Amino acid sequence: MKIVRTDAELELPRVDARLRANGASLVLLPETTPTEELAREVRDADLLLMCYASIPASVIGGATRLKGIVKYGVGIDAIDIPAAIRRGIPVVNVPGYAEETVAEGALSLVLALARKFKPLQREMESHGWAWPERRWLASDLAGKTLGLIGVGRIGRNVARMAGQGFRMHVLGFDPYVDASRMARASVEKCDDLCAMLARCDVVSLHCVLNAETRRIIGERELAAMKPSALLINVSRGALVDEDALVRALAERRLGGAGLDVYGDEPLSRSGHRLSPLFAMDNVILWPHLTFHTAEAMQRLEDETLERCFEMLEGRPVLVKSHDPRLRAQSAHVHFSD
Repeated sequence: MKIVRTDAELELPRVDARLRANGASLVLLPETTPTEELAREVRDADLLLMCYASIPASVIGGATRLKGIVKYGVGIDAIDIPAAIRRGIPVVNVPGYAEETVAEGALSLVLALARKFKPLQREMESHGWAWPERRWLASDLAGKTLGLIGVGRIGRNVARMAGQGFRMHVLGFDPYVDASRMARASVEKCDDLCAMLARCDVVSLHCVLNAETRRIIGERELAAMKPSALLINVSRGALVDEDALVRALAERRLGGAGLDVYGDEPLSRSGHRLSPLFAMDNVILWPHLTFHTAEAMQRLEDETLERCFEMLEGRPVLVKSHDPRLRAQSAHVHFSD
């Protein structure tokens, strides 16, 4: 039995150990593995585990023994799911392991920006103290307006934490969630994105990446935001027109940004379209790790192993996600409510 796991930089020690203890030959590949090499390794593999690596039709089409693809994480945009469906190869993700964890991360970025953590830390490191000058004047969250783009499970957790914890007024833009469901989460539904953005002190992205949402925040949307507003993205980098974002920040048409995800990862201090952001005191850059807590990783490894053994033992694999791309499957799967 051969199992290929991509993105070996993300450590899953219990997953690797359990699969090997079950008799598997485990091939670990870095995220930067060329597609041709990945296709060669997957050709005779029984199982493919991936997180960020692209899994195109060329990899899936040549896999003669593949029993399934497990995304150990949430986003599935890197997998050619129609190609897998054509081959009858089930695809599953782990959608619920970090809902509160990522929500906490998003609010951490909001707090870091509102309280000027980055420039204050630099001042303390260089001078040892900072007096209460106007340049260090921070902002309360209480009474401010938070706009959510995407009001799914993570978005609703952000709404709960921001509303109940910080007394923020929460707005939501999500064509797939009705007003009554948003109201139960104490979110005011907005049908016009730009009109919502104009009201917000903070905007946080919590939607999946697909053809509809790619660059959902572009020049027009950034122009609609208050010059003092903060933009938070812990979902997918391609939800934002990153060139437009850099311009808006450089020209001070936006108050700040807290980013954990990027269209091209990893970042670099030079030679990357987002390199100029490193020098900006009103920008917090995290390395795609809002999910990375001990508790969330425990849940991720547990559920990843459950899905792996379902596939390896020939049982129907449980799909918990309500993403229509995964719900379009019919071979070797069953769905949670």
